[in-house]
Amino acid sequence: MADKLEVIDIKKYTKDIDDKWKNFVLTTVNDHVIRVSVLNRDFHWHSHLNSDETFLVIEGELFIDLEDRTETVRAGQLFTVPKGVLHRTRPKGRVVNLTIEHKDCDVQGNAS
Repeated sequence: MADKLEVIDIKKYTKDIDDKWKNFVLTTVNDHVIRVSVLNRDFHWHSHLNSDETFLVIEGELFIDLEDRTETVRAGQLFTVPKGVLHRTRPKGRVVNLTIEHKDCDVQGNAS
């Protein structure tokens, strides 16, 4: 996690990651965390009981499946999933995104 009062270079943290999925906290803001995720595989269906989840795509194209539709989020775009809404993410190739959520975010879903 980066220190406060420090410029965070997201590319520095993500450029060498080639894992199927990597997710870690970059920094905190009040009672929320900002995570960076590098995705090369789909994430399972889940919801968050106590926090909205905001995705800001930095690199690539991310599909966010909801029960009734799929949203496409491209680099430079942001999308928020309200708490309690079932969703999953699917990258188109390699995707780097920031996720903003409450620090005590409770994930409920199928981890398979």
